[in-house]
Amino acid sequence: MERVIITGCPGGGKSTFARRLRDVSGLPLYYLDRLWHRPDRTTVTREAFDLRLREILREDRWIIDGNYQRTLELRLAACDTAFLLDLPPEKCLAGARSRIGRPREDLPWVETEFDEEFRQSIVEFPRDCLPRIYELLNQYREGRKIVIFRSREEADGYLERLLPVRENK
Repeated sequence: MERVIITGCPGGGKSTFARRLRDVSGLPLYYLDRLWHRPDRTTVTREAFDLRLREILREDRWIIDGNYQRTLELRLAACDTAFLLDLPPEKCLAGARSRIGRPREDLPWVETEFDEEFRQSIVEFPRDCLPRIYELLNQYREGRKIVIFRSREEADGYLERLLPVRENK
């Protein structure tokens, strides 16, 4: 496990899992939200985002955290391991709500409200995004480890099983 992507619905725990995996594995972690968003809440151009993402993908070791479905196939083609956090929308809504007002390593500002458009994207994620994610995971299954978590407890258990391996190195 040297080139890892983590995807799933907003609020599902991707960034928390990514940080914990970084801490266990020692792999460098890149947040797609940090590549896309500026601290003033504007975004970089698609070209600038894609250029930076391609630079990261050329590195030997990384964890890339984020959904950004437009670039998912590019990331899947480059990874050796893919994690999907496929949690129910109500869990993702609660996760997204819980981070309002808290500084986060994965975002260059503090969210101050639970925006209705963002909330709706979480509700619609299983219908609008998951079918394509599963299609791409199936398409890129060969030669990659693909792990799907249906709960935060499953993700936590996976990391706990990795920890003894890392401590023995």
